[in-house]
Amino acid sequence: MLSDLNFRVIAETLPAFWTGFLSTLSLSLAGFAGALAIGIIACAMSIQQARVIRAPAVAYIDLIRATPLLAQLYFLYFGLPVIGLGMPELVVGIIALSVNSGAYVAEIIRSGIIAIPAGQMEASASSGLTYWQQMRLVILPQALRPMVSPLIGQAIVLVKDSSLLSLISVLELTRTGQTLAVDRFMPVEGLAVTALGYLIIYYGLKLAAAAWNRVYHPVPSH
Repeated sequence: MLSDLNFRVIAETLPAFWTGFLSTLSLSLAGFAGALAIGIIACAMSIQQARVIRAPAVAYIDLIRATPLLAQLYFLYFGLPVIGLGMPELVVGIIALSVNSGAYVAEIIRSGIIAIPAGQMEASASSGLTYWQQMRLVILPQALRPMVSPLIGQAIVLVKDSSLLSLISVLELTRTGQTLAVDRFMPVEGLAVTALGYLIIYYGLKLAAAAWNRVYHPVPSH
């Protein structure tokens, strides 16, 4: 099958694919940064005792996890202009990725926090620390380490989900492959290079997760 690929055309379009690759990276980084911010806030709200604070966060997490990203993306893209909040496609795409992934990040963080023994919170409270000091100084540092691998896994999902932004004409890796398929009538070459780009990002993140696991779960020496 490789012999059937037109490598000359692939070589000619590599600069465009490089641009699309960098665009996917930047979109994913921006989306994940937004997801972390949203996830931290949603998690902090969801673990509060006061229902008036907890309920909106729980509703957001359940709503986002129950609906597909494509529906959320189209809602933002076509719905916001109706209420006078039209934004560039790039901004809409980043918001969609952040809002969608933020719900999953919130659950990852919450799982890490509730896994800490209750005695840790009680001991820190008895030392005179406020609730937020307990979270910042005692709970979160312990919860952070087991969170990293799931967060990297969510980052991988977000990178793949970023391909949906091609449907609203955001120029990223998938859109670049579609352009080659349409302009040059070479869908196989376009899809092959697109898939290679995502594989590079995937294995980069996978290696990062493996490196973290080696540090956090070192193999005991005999």
